[in-house]
Amino acid sequence: MKKMATFFDEKDGGIVCELCPRKCFLKDDQMGFCKVRRNEDGILYTMNYGEISAIAMEPIEKKPFFHFRPKDKVFSIGSWGCNFSCGFCQNWEISQVKPAVKTVTPVQIVEMAKNSNSGGIAFTYNEPIVGYEFVLDTSRISHKEGLYNVLVTNGYIELEPLSVLIQNIDAINIDVKGNESFYREIGGDYNHILKVIEFLKSRGIHVEVTTLVIPGKNDNEGDLSKIFEDISKIDRDIPLHLTRYFPAYKYDISPTPIEKLEKLFYIAKEFLNFVYLGNVFDKKFETTFCPECHTELIVRDGYKVEVKNLTEGGICKVCGKKIVKI
Repeated sequence: MKKMATFFDEKDGGIVCELCPRKCFLKDDQMGFCKVRRNEDGILYTMNYGEISAIAMEPIEKKPFFHFRPKDKVFSIGSWGCNFSCGFCQNWEISQVKPAVKTVTPVQIVEMAKNSNSGGIAFTYNEPIVGYEFVLDTSRISHKEGLYNVLVTNGYIELEPLSVLIQNIDAINIDVKGNESFYREIGGDYNHILKVIEFLKSRGIHVEVTTLVIPGKNDNEGDLSKIFEDISKIDRDIPLHLTRYFPAYKYDISPTPIEKLEKLFYIAKEFLNFVYLGNVFDKKFETTFCPECHTELIVRDGYKVEVKNLTEGGICKVCGKKIVKI
């Protein structure tokens, strides 16, 4: 469904999309890198407004969020398109091509979430940033109806549109893909992602970070140590999810060795208070301990979650440290 985009400007006989740092320059009838934004007669339109490719009720831990509303089931939706083109994309069928979709309105999505007895909506699966206008409209209505909103994203967005969007977003998981050279390889900017994380934290948004560890691509221990350190300089309490890679899309590299992930887990713990391994399903690496008093607080065994020794406000009962956002 076509709708006029929010952030663009006229330039040299065309228009510039101002949504993400790619700043695509588009002449008439040209499509942006994300495949969903088109210049039509000097106006930028988003072509995927309300087009939903996936709907599911899922554990919020699957997003993954470990420090926001633990044990919740969240109403999750995805559209299509992405402003990256990663060869290892796990959801390439909806990020790189247009799949079968169902067109809905923001009001309908909010009603579906409420009818599913969900406390909130997760914008996920493909890259929600390229569906900016629909996410913005839906999240505004969702908040008015008493629901929370979470975003699972690559974080590649300009700060001006982000500052508008987060007025109705409660938590964001950002995919930090690798170091500067790895981002250059996929056409992004590592330092901009750090700037986005810092901006979100300064605005009081709950942030978690996920890194998919790909053998031979972004798994260098020195490079990852620098990333862990950079995140810790923003906030040592940012939860980090180190996720096991499996072959997907254009990559046929063997899966990440679990031993490698375990080693990275302990390296990351030198910098960050909360580190977890994803796609491993070992509660030793999924359980939350208080970094101050080391009390066991949230035990996870896959998607079986037991909350212990936390107040209703997400504070450690033993030492009083704030652990999760509820």
